Amino acid sequence: MSATQTPRQAMPEQEPAVRARNFEEVPLGYTPEMAMAEAGRCLQCKKPACVQGCPVNIDIPGFIKHIAEGELDKAIGKIWERNLLPAICGRVCPQESQCEGNCLLGRKGEPVAIGNLERFAADWEREHHACVLPSSDDATGKKVAVIGSGPSSLTVASDLVLKGHGVTLFEAFHKPGGVLVYGIPEFRLPKDIVAAEVACLENQGVKLECDVVVGRTMTVDELFEQGFDAVYLGVGAGLPKFMKIPGENLVGVLSANEYLTRANLMKAYLFPEVDTPIPRGRRVAVLGGGNVAMDSARTAMRLGADSVSLIYRRSRDEMPARKAEIHHAEEEGLNFELLANPVRYVGDDQGRLKGLECVRMELGEIDASGRRWPVAVPGSEFMVECDLAIVAIGSGANPLLPGSTPDLPLNKWGYVIADSNTGKTGKKGVWSGGDIVTGAATVILAMGAGRKAADSIHEYLTWGW
Repeated sequence: MSATQTPRQAMPEQEPAVRARNFEEVPLGYTPEMAMAEAGRCLQCKKPACVQGCPVNIDIPGFIKHIAEGELDKAIGKIWERNLLPAICGRVCPQESQCEGNCLLGRKGEPVAIGNLERFAADWEREHHACVLPSSDDATGKKVAVIGSGPSSLTVASDLVLKGHGVTLFEAFHKPGGVLVYGIPEFRLPKDIVAAEVACLENQGVKLECDVVVGRTMTVDELFEQGFDAVYLGVGAGLPKFMKIPGENLVGVLSANEYLTRANLMKAYLFPEVDTPIPRGRRVAVLGGGNVAMDSARTAMRLGADSVSLIYRRSRDEMPARKAEIHHAEEEGLNFELLANPVRYVGDDQGRLKGLECVRMELGEIDASGRRWPVAVPGSEFMVECDLAIVAIGSGANPLLPGSTPDLPLNKWGYVIADSNTGKTGKKGVWSGGDIVTGAATVILAMGAGRKAADSIHEYLTWGW
């Protein structure tokens, strides 16, 4: 049977009724036999479009060929040449719109499961410890401060330490990983996997300082005074957004940022074993249609909700969440209230949320995002009963660090202005990338921005501004 005729290997998963009430990882991973069978589907294209679709340009045919031939230690080594976070990327990257979206097999059938194979290679290595991390160049004596420890920052740190520079990561929280640990639930990205991949960076010589809020405990200029030669700002975009509709101050309305941070980073789902409480609703409404909304809704279900409704103002086709996450949410029993938009929260006489008034929507003309603009249908108001509402409509730039760096150019929304090809900002010696520049995006796009910035920083440290 040819590669085009061989069916894609489906990854085993927990049963929906079981997983909807636990925080264990949903996909269970490939066996070596399944991985080799899936790798055998790759056409080994001479001009692989999949690599062009990868923001960090992993040699995808190269590592897949090693898996197909049973050379599993060489597979992870090939990935590490371009990406030291494969277990993370294999789980949370939107492969369907990047590497797999460009796969030649996908034109007439199902693309090679590149993300599943990347995850398999990383998980196999973590279990067997059969490969040596790439070696670093000779020490240059230059020092780089990397602010934040999310995906773009981890990429910068990885690339620069390999080039021989001294790198220190400064993280505001008590654990490194940024959005990987506070934003993505355990059932989608186990935190021990993030810790293991951060440990790889530490083993290469990256220094890590947690509980340091740059912009409050020290400034960017003070980092230069301490002897750092360059600074990278990868602080993300974690400022919650609300809809500014009546009733937002009712007890029971909170942001997805707070909800997921409590559940993930602070492990509130283990309360009272872990002393971090979290609101638990019987009827939960989640506002939004992206991955954060899906994560919030699926978390609420696992925390014991009787029902969870996801309210989104467009149709299912326009939802920005990954298709796999939408599919998993539907399997787990979430209710999708589509073409609906909240207009006010309704409370009881104690100031607690008891419902959400919404209006029906219909799709109008295509807007700047390339999607049809939702328009309210007059007289179509209806109520959604809920005692907990989680707002997951996006996030903005936290003003803390930019506010303490007055000569750092920002745009009108408060995001850092940085060159898209180099990450250079208007302040000498400072680079930036990821969500603090682009707004909320994907892990792999943030990593791509980090790679470009790392190349530019290395050039600066070698030749000057």
